[in-house]
Amino acid sequence: MDRFLFLILDGLSRGAVYAAFALALVLIWRAARIVNFAQGAMAVAAAYVAYAISTATGSYWLGLLGALVAGVLLGALVDVAVMRFVDHRSPLNPVIVALGLVLLIQAVLGMVYGNEFRPVGTPLRRDALTLGGVAVLSPYDLFVFAAVAVVVVALAWTFTRTAVGLRMRAAAFAPEVSRLLGVNVGGMLTLGWALASGVGALAGMLVIPTELGLHPHAMDLVFVSAFTAAVVGGLDSPPGAVIGGLAVGLLLSYVSGYAGGDLTSPAVLVLLLAVLLVRPGGLFAPVTTRRV
Repeated sequence: MDRFLFLILDGLSRGAVYAAFALALVLIWRAARIVNFAQGAMAVAAAYVAYAISTATGSYWLGLLGALVAGVLLGALVDVAVMRFVDHRSPLNPVIVALGLVLLIQAVLGMVYGNEFRPVGTPLRRDALTLGGVAVLSPYDLFVFAAVAVVVVALAWTFTRTAVGLRMRAAAFAPEVSRLLGVNVGGMLTLGWALASGVGALAGMLVIPTELGLHPHAMDLVFVSAFTAAVVGGLDSPPGAVIGGLAVGLLLSYVSGYAGGDLTSPAVLVLLLAVLLVRPGGLFAPVTTRRV
């Protein structure tokens, strides 16, 4: 029973990070109708900025702030300098460009920083606290939960309670009509890319210290899990991304705890395949009606 409870808490801790990264993918999809396969590489680039700042100043918090700023700027740059010039008449074109960005960013990071693993510290201890003799969450896990909760609430408020959020949604779903109504569609798309990249940078900063460390491919497997979470919840559903992230985290925790770590990647791929076959739009995607 103690092991079962520990795996639940460990899975929720993992899943919170996957949920944050899945939210970044959902943001891009809702803002530009693009699945950004370069999101992981962009998050790693922001994490290297944090590593450089933290190494120079000795402050984790300055590094985290630098990563968020770098993520926002990188997202805006990718939209203005790259994605703005992609022909979107075929949905495959942005995917190919995003995959090219992955190779470019990882190659540049490898040339500048090398491919060795660099340890990344955390602001709080990762030793699990004990409650009634049972190992529960660590202070760092609680920090992760709090950070993801703040992001979820802030994004939900932005998209449902503010004029900017409404303009972003309108620019994505009906760009021509939005232009006629005076909405700066290009600016809204750039803002969507910037927000998504900032959230992705935060997710990278939360998960990289719990992995082997920082290197150009540090987010590859995390991206697969987060993408699965986004698909499970539905790319149009931010709450679904959160639930999907927690579900994927629990799945990975139970598979690694009872069947071995070697089966975690196949388990994620099986889950992704099952959802695509049964409900391609995601379990929490809004139901659409069709006239015949």
